Amino acid sequence: MLLQLDGVYAGYGGGDVLRGVDLGVEKGSITCIVGPNGAGKSTVMAAISGLLKPRKGEITFDGKSIRGLRPQQVLARGLALVPQAHSLFPALSVRENVELGAYMLRDAALVRRRLEEVEALFPIVKERAGEKAGSLSGGQQRQVEFARSLMLDPALVLLDEPSMSLDPKTAKEMFKTVKTMNEAGRTILLVEQNVRSGLSIATHGVVMESGKVRLTGTAQNILNNSEISALYLGGNLEDSRAS
Repeated sequence: MLLQLDGVYAGYGGGDVLRGVDLGVEKGSITCIVGPNGAGKSTVMAAISGLLKPRKGEITFDGKSIRGLRPQQVLARGLALVPQAHSLFPALSVRENVELGAYMLRDAALVRRRLEEVEALFPIVKERAGEKAGSLSGGQQRQVEFARSLMLDPALVLLDEPSMSLDPKTAKEMFKTVKTMNEAGRTILLVEQNVRSGLSIATHGVVMESGKVRLTGTAQNILNNSEISALYLGGNLEDSRAS
């Protein structure tokens, strides 16, 4: 496994949101975490990225512990987070926002090469380079955020609710972009409330409920599992696993 969580407990203000989370992400995969509101999905991302220190348990990336590291240290290890809320600086240009993703690099030639790579993957970065990021639509801003996350050439990209606030057509294009990023060699861990769309592009699925992992398996098996209806009906998922 490229990323592994074992028995992770974490929360806010003295209370645990995550209660013994076990989760693995295979290299080259798109793993999609789904579940009802309050299940702990975004808290998992916060614990992995260093925004939240686990109270108990272990998190390993590429065989080495990252538990308790600060966000900058986690980023330096090769994990990049695109947060739930839009995170661009609206008064800065598109190019300036993307180049901020390479702030840890000191090699100007390498920065230029990375910029050319993300421009090829996200043409809007070049087409709208000099325009203020705040002038872009929500879907366009997401593309720029994705581009910025790749400037340090991360091995794993964490996407927290990327379809949030996007209209259906734009969300569909965004999911295609995530698939393209994966096909270009990025391992993706995705948290998504749009269950069908998220699992449809994923290779692996994880269902969370009440701070625990309830189902794991191939994305297709989870998508076809009748118990997934509990996410919408408010019932409890059985403590079983999809193969």
